[in-house]
Amino acid sequence: MSGPMVSAQGVHKHFGDLHVLKGIDLEVAPGEVVCVIGPSGSGKSTFLRCVNHLERVDAGKVLVDGEIIGYHEKDDGLHEMSHAEVARQRSTIGMVFQRFNLFPNMTALENVVCGPIWVNGENRTGAVERGRRLLDRVGLADKVDGYPAQLSGGQQQRVAIARALAMRPKLMLFDEPTSALDPELVGEVLDVMGDLARDGMTMLVVTHEIGFARGVADRIAFMDGGSIVECGTPAQVIGQPRHERTRAFLSKVLS
Repeated sequence: MSGPMVSAQGVHKHFGDLHVLKGIDLEVAPGEVVCVIGPSGSGKSTFLRCVNHLERVDAGKVLVDGEIIGYHEKDDGLHEMSHAEVARQRSTIGMVFQRFNLFPNMTALENVVCGPIWVNGENRTGAVERGRRLLDRVGLADKVDGYPAQLSGGQQQRVAIARALAMRPKLMLFDEPTSALDPELVGEVLDVMGDLARDGMTMLVVTHEIGFARGVADRIAFMDGGSIVECGTPAQVIGQPRHERTRAFLSKVLS
């Protein structure tokens, strides 16, 4: 494709009287990794959820691979899609949440293959074979028959990543995927995400792991108060931030 994989254009979001997103403009190119950093309450996760229409956009629009997410555009404006149409769009966008959201009564392998079989109608034999390869890719070849309760938090999150990849997404969204993990388990999840980035997966990552963002991201967007304050390469945003608010935030998280 010649255009951006993600194009957010003047995105606004309100929760009642609270104006959470105030005109977000951001593009992510195919194969690019963009990390979104900023203080709690700045709108990072809300923006990510707007990208796959888990939250409705109140003004502006989000396009993925050239298609408006969640809405049809007609002469008189945008009209929300049906649940089935939104589900079709979401099936091409992988999302990994803070919490793992695995089915507790299913093994790791069953969690990975249920989407391709139930949603995409894939042949079970082929889905299982690919599911095993994906679990091997995230370092869990020996845990295919393990249930979530038998896995560590880091292992559960890696299963969640494999599950998202099983849907063959064109875009991966990560919403602070290490925030619920014990510190010693963070590295194993970040390693998998780093491998995906090196393999060319388009990724939009909300994270508080500044070291990961500096080492893996092509660009970093700093958000505060519902706006993108500045966006640039890691060397620019972290090494030589232009905005005083960015400098103040980094001085606290890097100290």
